[in-house]
Amino acid sequence: MEKKTKRQLQKNSFLNGAFIATMGIVITKVLGMLYVIPFYAIIGEQGGALYGYAYTIYNLFQSLSCAGIPNAISKLISEYQTLGYYNAKERAFRLGKKIALIMGFLVFVILIIFAPQISKAILGDITGGNSLSDVTFVIRVIATAILVVPILSIYRGYLEGHKFITPTSISQVVEQVARIIVIILGSYMALRVFNLSLRTAVGIATFGATAGAIVAYFYLLDKVRKNRAQLMEKEKEVDEPYIRTREILKKIFWYALPFIMIDVFKSCYDFIDMTTLVKTMVNSIGYTASQAENIMSVISTWGNKINMIIVSISTGIIVSLIPNLTAASVRGDKKDVHHKINQTLQVLLFISVPMTIGLSFLATPVWDVFYGNNSVYGAEIIRYFVFVGLIISTYTALVSIVQVLKYYKEVLISLVAGVLIKLLCNVAFMKLFAALGFLPVYGSITATILGYAVGIVLCLIFLRRKCGVSYMPTLKILGKIILADVLMVAALMLVHLIIPISSSSRLLNIPLILVYTIIGGGVYFFVCHKFGLIKEVLGERFLNRFKRKRK
Repeated sequence: MEKKTKRQLQKNSFLNGAFIATMGIVITKVLGMLYVIPFYAIIGEQGGALYGYAYTIYNLFQSLSCAGIPNAISKLISEYQTLGYYNAKERAFRLGKKIALIMGFLVFVILIIFAPQISKAILGDITGGNSLSDVTFVIRVIATAILVVPILSIYRGYLEGHKFITPTSISQVVEQVARIIVIILGSYMALRVFNLSLRTAVGIATFGATAGAIVAYFYLLDKVRKNRAQLMEKEKEVDEPYIRTREILKKIFWYALPFIMIDVFKSCYDFIDMTTLVKTMVNSIGYTASQAENIMSVISTWGNKINMIIVSISTGIIVSLIPNLTAASVRGDKKDVHHKINQTLQVLLFISVPMTIGLSFLATPVWDVFYGNNSVYGAEIIRYFVFVGLIISTYTALVSIVQVLKYYKEVLISLVAGVLIKLLCNVAFMKLFAALGFLPVYGSITATILGYAVGIVLCLIFLRRKCGVSYMPTLKILGKIILADVLMVAALMLVHLIIPISSSSRLLNIPLILVYTIIGGGVYFFVCHKFGLIKEVLGERFLNRFKRKRK
């Protein structure tokens, strides 16, 4: 057999691919957390609110333009590759690129034209903070990213469908690095060197999304071109039938639609907050516009950066899950399908639950390290808000499994039910929590958690009824995870009796966080090791492979 060159790509198994994808996303999100330290110092809370408005709208319209296409391409490529339909696979890739370009351009035009109306829907008649023209400007700037991101996503889906996870993970890191350079240097030069307006500085920062996407696109384009022979390699010879273009387009549409719905409905949670939180706090509860926007910036921009670390766990798992679960489903291997569903939940809970609890426990020093201790509400909100990251991760994994198995009606039911609960409860919960003496934003966070929780329960019921999935393996492991987490928290509380959890010094908070993290993590993994939980969740084969690579 011919020896592989260094340039050739390596295929990844489910757990290996999930690990690589998760590491790539975690690195990306860590970079995303680190850059906000100087970015927050440059643009402040009002600038953060303006930046959050732009990104909330961008995420919603990006979902409409391309969110489902790359996952659909990944699923379709994996399906055709498993069946040996290589010509159809490449035609699907070409069609996906055309669709992405057309959809990206249409959404770009819509945002450019209707940006003033969208800004009016966000702010209404409120004055004293960011103006309508400011919000309109940043929306139009970030709209340029939608010209590039869809085609970039198609290349990622194409490689992931072949189970080549590493280059797509690297591309995310490359994209983030380029984006951060534009954000930090651009906003700093605009405000501190050229003395331009805050609106201009935030506009330059939002353009970082476009710059990062362009750099990542050319990186993946180079990878695909250099490895074209390997991507076209036939793993088995079959008598491939001719599949009409209409049939491929139909499959792309039906495979993409659930993913689009998932992202659109998830963006609806943020959109509901954006259009109700500030108005309710100002008009009904008595906060000033500045106070309300500062609180809004915590959950729309600054707090989301911290939550993304938790959410990235499920995102990395899903990247590897889609082609592997699709292949198992195409083969009709129900045992493997059931195993992968339970394995997904186990890995997700094993990593995300202790991470969420740890971040909540360390909310004050974590917030102070990233944003300083001059915020009245930051740490207080984050302590509760991090649990949104955990529940979003769990829901995203489950609803992705349901749609990969082609239960599209069930996907829609879970999405609609969750968003309706958020919509109906948001304002009422904010007023209730304010009346009880809590921050009104706690009501909004509770409405989000409740909406996603209902979606999770519905997905579990659907998988049980439709596929006959038994969750007993996961429930047994969950009991051990909870016990390990309880012991971890007990250890942290004992440490708190000796070592303060935070300091007025920003730099001193860093070693405090490290001490608590090492002790908490050490206790958690020690207990998990004693219970045999690590081997049970990850499997002996994966652990042995990891040990060999480490050596």
